[in-house]
Amino acid sequence: MYTASSAVSAPPRPQTRLVQAGGPYLAPAPRAARPRSWAAGTGTGFGTQVSGRIDLSGPQGAQLKVAIAAVQRICPEFNPVQVLRRSGRSVLIVGTTGRTTAVAKCLLDHSPAWVERFRHEIASYRSFVRHRPPVRAPRLIAADPENCTLVIERMPGRAAALSRHPVEAPPRADVRAALGAIARLNAWRPPAGTFDAPLDYGTRIARYHELGLFTDRDRDDLQKLLHGLAHAGGRQGMGQFCHGDALLSNILLSPAGPVLVDWEHAGWYLPGYDLATLWAVLGDAPLARRQISQMAQQQGPAARDAFLVNLMIVLTREIRTYETAVQRTIKEAPPAGSVPVVSGALAPGEEQRLLLRRLHDDCAMARRAVRAAVGTR
Repeated sequence: MYTASSAVSAPPRPQTRLVQAGGPYLAPAPRAARPRSWAAGTGTGFGTQVSGRIDLSGPQGAQLKVAIAAVQRICPEFNPVQVLRRSGRSVLIVGTTGRTTAVAKCLLDHSPAWVERFRHEIASYRSFVRHRPPVRAPRLIAADPENCTLVIERMPGRAAALSRHPVEAPPRADVRAALGAIARLNAWRPPAGTFDAPLDYGTRIARYHELGLFTDRDRDDLQKLLHGLAHAGGRQGMGQFCHGDALLSNILLSPAGPVLVDWEHAGWYLPGYDLATLWAVLGDAPLARRQISQMAQQQGPAARDAFLVNLMIVLTREIRTYETAVQRTIKEAPPAGSVPVVSGALAPGEEQRLLLRRLHDDCAMARRAVRAAVGTR
């Protein structure tokens, strides 16, 4: 939540393979060495980082005035200091409330989907006031669900990654800390009725099938796994509390321990949803992926099947997101030759295309694992 989105980039990689180890097991093959720097591209996250001063001039300044006024209605002592991030969807403003440093988040796009998500995040922070999770999370200072305004304390620490899909493998210690925090959170069971289930698996699978993202066999195989999971423990029995957007960019690392931010997707999922999210974005960290796959299998075949269902859904969502990003980049790209290209740099949109190719390779591997899992039932 606190870090700005950076370029989407991924270098080419060799084909991955499926390793059988006590059932369908996703483990990428060793990766070859590659250059460590890549040209900047268009990010697809929360927005680009903006100036460190409050600029109230122009149309964006007028919009910022409205946001600050909304924050000060619910938190009169809030003194804005810096615009941390701004996008077409929302703005983050760093300020002070007395002796506390705070972050105000204001929704700019009040379309129904974003409003619902923002209110869910407010509800999550309010729930944490009464029922603290087993991981560190920002403390709620003030919130206004009607006007979609949220003020929370600013937590110290650095993001485990600055981009959604890190170009290079993060340090092992960072991955270990992130996985430890996710494991503690997934083992937590908040009181009944505190959180709902943000994802309807049957509906999402049917929707992806209608859009042509899932084949008939994909749909049938995933439905078979869901049917088996229902018999294994029922929807309630197989439920696991998840962050819902467990990206490394949403995990702050500090000496006091990891801090999880951006709780707008928190709720009950099939086991392994957070692990599937981390697996999907750690394409350049084969050792971390192997560790995640082992963690997903520890509870037996049912947990493995749930992880595979989650992985297919997460990877397909990422593919859909970056296909849209590639199309947008192609549409907005300047005419060929009108912009000088630095020697060795990638053409506009090439970073997204490389990442998209990697995601398709990952999805093909996950598809083979799903079919193997169906064959063992």
